[in-house]
Amino acid sequence: MKFYEVLRFALRGLGANKLRSGLTTLGILIGVASVILLVAVGNGSSEAIKSSISSLGAGSLTVSSSTTGRGGGGGGGGGGFPGGGQSSTSSGPRTQAKQLTIDDAKALVDPDKAPSVESSSPVVNANSVTTTYETTSHDISQFIGTYPGYFKAANKTVEKGAGFTQAQVDARAKVVLIGQTVADELFGTVDPLDKKINVDGTTFTVIGVLAASGSSSTGFQDADDVAIAPITAVQGSLTSYGSLSQIVVQAKNADVVDAAQSEITEILNQRHEITGSTADFTVYNQASAQDAVADSSKTFTVLLAAVAAISLLVGGIGVTNIMLVTVTERTREIGIRKAIGAPKSAILGQFVAEATILSVLGGILGVVVGVVGSRFEIVGVKPVIMPSSVALALGVSVAIGLFFGSYPANRAANLRPIEALRHE
Repeated sequence: MKFYEVLRFALRGLGANKLRSGLTTLGILIGVASVILLVAVGNGSSEAIKSSISSLGAGSLTVSSSTTGRGGGGGGGGGGFPGGGQSSTSSGPRTQAKQLTIDDAKALVDPDKAPSVESSSPVVNANSVTTTYETTSHDISQFIGTYPGYFKAANKTVEKGAGFTQAQVDARAKVVLIGQTVADELFGTVDPLDKKINVDGTTFTVIGVLAASGSSSTGFQDADDVAIAPITAVQGSLTSYGSLSQIVVQAKNADVVDAAQSEITEILNQRHEITGSTADFTVYNQASAQDAVADSSKTFTVLLAAVAAISLLVGGIGVTNIMLVTVTERTREIGIRKAIGAPKSAILGQFVAEATILSVLGGILGVVVGVVGSRFEIVGVKPVIMPSSVALALGVSVAIGLFFGSYPANRAANLRPIEALRHE
């Protein structure tokens, strides 16, 4: 029997019971669409998180105090940037840890000892300060005091107005730049520039509004709920003149981040008299954070794909079940065909073809549903389709048709003509 004749018989067999064929196809469709969509959601989450981390500053490093005795050259988290996480190991508590100071920050811009460092910005952080403007109030998540170099290091862009200068830092000027969330919550449609706001009893003048970071939808802390002022003004009114929260360092370019990290570690080791692996500070860089996120996101995506693959497997079992029912119902037909000389291969090919057609049709429709579904946001995540996941899901659906259809087809092909003709 020629191939097109086998195909014609298979299509005629499927057409004889359209509802059953449609429901079987639906099972494969759901499985394939689930694989594509869930992998796309996992990939989309990964891209969103990596974009959020990148928006915190490319080529920047964050130095934080550590009382856990961790080595100073470690990295792997967002550090003190808004929304950043930390990954650290500890080797026991330190009892004589030195805090980070402004002198430490100034030492990191030594052109001889740290040629890879472009700028170093000391940072103090006042959390959840209450800010009021006329009758409106808002609790700002982060009120940061720092140097002008912080804006470039942390990838903060001034959208309206201007940043403060080093002269304003030296003069302890009470000026402030606010994020988009603060501007919306405090001023609404009013232009915030040159307006005076009360911050826990101290009056600051708004001289600029930061551009939206766009990272608040990823589940991290809202990076736009922030205000940035000269460090001297913040220390004099909101925090003490004690230790720094962190030091944000900008490398000269992305290629020398590792070199800058080594230089920072060496300088601080000397200043803090660190001789072993029990440094009282930790240096984080964004590249390490992105690598860590990429690894965890990959695991998350594989888990989602595994869950979706189970539904595809269930669809395949459905194919086997329906094909067994079909073979049972058409036993007399099989007996007649074998009695008039149909070879075993023709019967085998027909039923394998029927199962494969169901799977391929379900797979193609599943790809269409998956691609269309990925155009919409799912639980706040914009799915990102991976071509490899589409090819894999479609290929697996074809393999399922061949694998799960082979048992019923073999059962039909091995029927003895006399027994098949006696079947009621």
